[in-house]
Amino acid sequence: MWQKLYDEVKDRDFMIIAVAMDSREDAARPWIEEAAPSYPALIDRDHRVADLYNMVNVPQAVWIDEEGHIVRPAENAGAFEAFRSLNFETMTVPEDKAATAANAKSTYVDAVRDWALSGADSVHAFDGGQARDHTAAPSAEVAGAHCHFRLGQYLLRQGRAGEGNEQLAEASRLHPTSWNIWRQAAEVNETGMAAGPEFWARVNALGDDRYYPAVDMAGMPD
Repeated sequence: MWQKLYDEVKDRDFMIIAVAMDSREDAARPWIEEAAPSYPALIDRDHRVADLYNMVNVPQAVWIDEEGHIVRPAENAGAFEAFRSLNFETMTVPEDKAATAANAKSTYVDAVRDWALSGADSVHAFDGGQARDHTAAPSAEVAGAHCHFRLGQYLLRQGRAGEGNEQLAEASRLHPTSWNIWRQAAEVNETGMAAGPEFWARVNALGDDRYYPAVDMAGMPD
């Protein structure tokens, strides 16, 4: 969907930069190579982008204008948690949930398109004050979590798995709402995704809390 949008509006000084929040380089690379996007696709093994823009899950997006100003801070990029209604026997989700997920995706993509074409006049573009109001300043614990995460990644690359995993565990403890951090030490399935029993147990533990926080945008599900 992003390639299609990029092809539509790339001549309007519009650029997409995709960033995989995966410390396991070999896990993300095959997906990128298969998709073969014509826009840049990066692998952020140290989660520097997540640290800079307060990203805690995927997919998330940040809108940045030509002046380098954040127009919309990190937010869920059109995903909806229909997957939480998955029937494991049929591997399907209820039709109404699937329809809501499809609508959320198309609504978000349409909003990005409108911004690419209309710029600051887009109804979806925040002014400076609105952007600040939608930005949560990182706490000392969150800042510390990213430090522990990077140290953990360094230790793992040095072959010091025990120490590295201890740092990742501490990072996740300090920043428990970051699924990006948690995934890096989680078990992966045959596709290389952290979507096994450990993942589902953590999702189910959310109870009524959201996996994907609602996006402040007309047409997006609450």
